[in-house]
Amino acid sequence: MTERSLIRRSPLQLAVADQGQRLVSGLLHPVRLVPLAFLAVIIVGAGMLMLPISRTGDSGDIVTTAFFTAVSSVCVTGLITVDTATYWTPFGHGVILALIQVGGFGIMSLATLLALFVRKTIGLRGQLVAQSETHTLNFGDVKSVLFKVLKIMAVFEACTALVLTARFWIAYDDNPGTALWHGVFHAVSAFNNAGFALYSDNLIGFAEDPWIIVPICAAIVAGGLGFPVIIQLFRTGLKFKNWTVHLRLTVYGSLLLLGAGIVLFAAFEWNRPETLGPLSFTGKLLGSLAGGVFPRTAGFNSIDYGVATPETLMVTNILMFIGGGSAGTAGGIKITTFLVLGFAIWNEVRGREQVTIAHRSISSSTQRQALTVALLGVGAVVLGTLLLLMVTDYSLEKVLFETISAFGTVGLSTGITYHLPPTAEWVLMALMFTGRIGSVTVASAIALASRPRLFMLPEERPIIG
Repeated sequence: MTERSLIRRSPLQLAVADQGQRLVSGLLHPVRLVPLAFLAVIIVGAGMLMLPISRTGDSGDIVTTAFFTAVSSVCVTGLITVDTATYWTPFGHGVILALIQVGGFGIMSLATLLALFVRKTIGLRGQLVAQSETHTLNFGDVKSVLFKVLKIMAVFEACTALVLTARFWIAYDDNPGTALWHGVFHAVSAFNNAGFALYSDNLIGFAEDPWIIVPICAAIVAGGLGFPVIIQLFRTGLKFKNWTVHLRLTVYGSLLLLGAGIVLFAAFEWNRPETLGPLSFTGKLLGSLAGGVFPRTAGFNSIDYGVATPETLMVTNILMFIGGGSAGTAGGIKITTFLVLGFAIWNEVRGREQVTIAHRSISSSTQRQALTVALLGVGAVVLGTLLLLMVTDYSLEKVLFETISAFGTVGLSTGITYHLPPTAEWVLMALMFTGRIGSVTVASAIALASRPRLFMLPEERPIIG
């Protein structure tokens, strides 16, 4: 035994050492590692976008613009304060594409895969981190799920890129290199529900081209379903009796929301000269399809939402806030959250104590989690809207659309993003970050300790309603 080991530490030293260990352990907790990793990539991405090689000029607030674009890219949102096509150089476009891909796949999932390739193994902490990112249920599934996620992304993005590349090359006279780059960029942006485009008018110029709109819509829907759903669909196919509750809620809910969005968009915009009116019948159908799909957190647009009807904006707000499937590239509070709350309300109205879906009971903890996610989402949107109203002169309608788009990581805008002051841009950044990481993850990262009570307090029923 060495002389140093015989030295006794004072109670104060022990307390300080214990506090330091707890601090380090808390910071390295898997629930906190995910937002910290996203934040780290955002900072790196913003730094790269601030390089002269990334920009065509030095106009505007370069720091805020770079950070806004990096947050929007990593959080797969698509909101922009500058014209992506003209402000950024090809190198800048490459940085944006990389940030979208990393953000869509998940920082910690990517880090786990790299660790697997290097060490051929995965530790308990790595499994916890990957679980929080991919929403897998069993430790043993994490490794296989991550590889499946990587394969799914590669297949969907490659197929979409192939169709888009051929179309850009054949129909729009792009040279093969440009066609391939545009095809890959928009395929990655679509599957990851990012909404970034290399055209100044986004996809308005392709509003009547089914070879552009349909593949992008298909990629958006696939990415928005969520990886657990895609994996289960490959495993079970159309054997509906083997479908889990999560699979049923996500698939049926997606079909319901897509159908409602398409029909309502067509009803409100079909004959309006500012939007779908001048288009051919096929163009109107494609525009309605895009109007139902793009608000599902994708962010592309084939019409100018600045001239859309208030009814269209309201329906779009609802679709953006609900979002897509869990553990995918979509944002919002998620379809399962929305439907679990809907079933809970329905069962409460019918006087049933137990919430059941597809002959399965839904635990009270799941219901509380859904309620927490929804209310935190409402709180974030309300706070963001209030702050934007304080620092801008825009109407409530336009500001609410912007904040829901940011929180839902959608990227649609009525055109006010370009003209917002820096303070408003930072508010939108916070909303995008919160929406991408998830309300529950952010709340859990702040309050990690969950200690079960060893006693029950007396019950009391306050008057409700």
